[in-house]
This record gives sequence, C-alpha cells and structure tokens, in this order.
Amino acid sequence: MKYRGTLDQEFKKQGIAVHWIEFPAGPQMLEGLNIGSIDLAATGDAPPTFAQAAQADLVYLAHSPANPKTEAIVVPADSPIKSVADLKGKRVALNKGSDVNYLLVTALEQAGLSYKDITPVYLPPADARAAFQRGAVDAWVIWDPYYAEVETNAHARLIKNAEGLVPHYTFYLASRKFAETWPQIASQVVDELGSLSTWANQHQEEAAKIMSTSTGLPQPIWQRALARMPFGAERMTPEVFTQQQALADKFTQIGLLPVKVDIRSATWSLDKK
Repeated sequence: MKYRGTLDQEFKKQGIAVHWIEFPAGPQMLEGLNIGSIDLAATGDAPPTFAQAAQADLVYLAHSPANPKTEAIVVPADSPIKSVADLKGKRVALNKGSDVNYLLVTALEQAGLSYKDITPVYLPPADARAAFQRGAVDAWVIWDPYYAEVETNAHARLIKNAEGLVPHYTFYLASRKFAETWPQIASQVVDELGSLSTWANQHQEEAAKIMSTSTGLPQPIWQRALARMPFGAERMTPEVFTQQQALADKFTQIGLLPVKVDIRSATWSLDKK
C-alpha cells in the first residue's frame, strides 16, 4: 500500500496526510499504537493478545483470509526428523510469543506431546536462520518470507504447516480513540486494503517485485511466498473472534500470557451494531 501510494492519494484529496512508520515487529508496533505514536497497525495473530494483556486500548478493524500455508515447522534436508512426534527432546527455534508459537504448541498436542517435551530456543528470525544453518537447532518454526527463503536457499524440509491446526490471520488494528473518533477514515482504510488485496492477488509477480524492493529479499522468494499467501481485508466475525480467543487461552495455559484476555473486549463499535 505504501509503495503504490493509493491511500496517500485518496486521503490527500480530503486534506489528510498519511505518515508511514516502520517497526521491527508486531509487539513494538502495537506499543506505538498504545502510546499514540501511530493510529493504525497490521500484525499477525499473536501480538494483539499480548497488547490486550498489557491493557492496550485497541480495536480489531479487519482480518486477512486465513493463510495456514505461510507458517511451518522445517528441518534441514538431511535431518532424521520425519514428523512432529520426532521433535521430542529436540531443540526447536522460534520467535517467542509469535504466531508460530501457537502453531508449535498445537502441532505438538496433535502429535501427543506437550510443550515441555521439546527445548524451545527463542530467537528472532535472523538469529534463528543462522542457528538453523549451522546446526545449532534441530528444527525451526517460521513464517513467510523467511520460510520461503530457507526453503529456497537451504533446502529446508517441511515437517508440518498450519493447515488443519491454526488459521493464521493478519489483523488490521487501530487505537480505540482513533477508530471511534474517525470511523469513516478507519472504514476507508479497510476498503482500500480490500482493493489493494484484490490487485495483489491478481498481480503476484508485480506484488513480489514491490515486496522485494521494500525488503531486499530476492523477487523469486517473494513469488514463492505470495503463491500461498492470500491477501484480503474482511470485517471481523464471531468465528474469527472465537479463533483468536483460542490462541489467547492457549498462551495463557502455557504461561506466555500472564493473564486471561477477553479478545471481544477489543471489538470496534461499528461491529457491535
């Protein structure tokens, strides 16, 4: 959206300036939302639950289509590990409290294991990639485009993706103050996200070129990632709130969240009507 400039152009007609601010990850972005540095944000499933646990006053505006193929548990090509059950006693790299943390817990439970049966090695993606390359960990739970990169350049082998386990959404959020004060602007942003998503789904090669320019990752890696990454911006539904609540409850159960979180407390007033 930033690189195409469509939102900037539309709001300029209304006398509204758009400022794009980059953050290293979702948690930092939502902290910025909470303290008023930004008004709108896009993150994966997990960061909003931690923000809510910290009493951040945010609302869910919309969500992407489920994209379970974009996160996965991978191992080196020559690893003897063939299934999730084989992870027992192994060192597994992941970003603590991220979307893939939920995938790992759910996959282990499906295989008859618990989180205590593995040794989690909490590392951000760049450090985890290095640890994976040198054999310091036995498996890596990661999301695209890092997933596509390690498949392409290290021939990582897929053990399990999120299909049939967790939906994996991108959420579009706003501070409650912004969404309730300027609901028409928030709605317009969601509509523009929907239009841009339609374009991206229909022009994957061009979208991959834009993503490559903005991230520095080669275009073929982005094309691989985008092939399994449906874009969209759909208003929140009871089903999606229930799925997000299940994630929060699981994180509370394993001790990642310090308190129980009520996901629906972050419902936008327009969705209550």
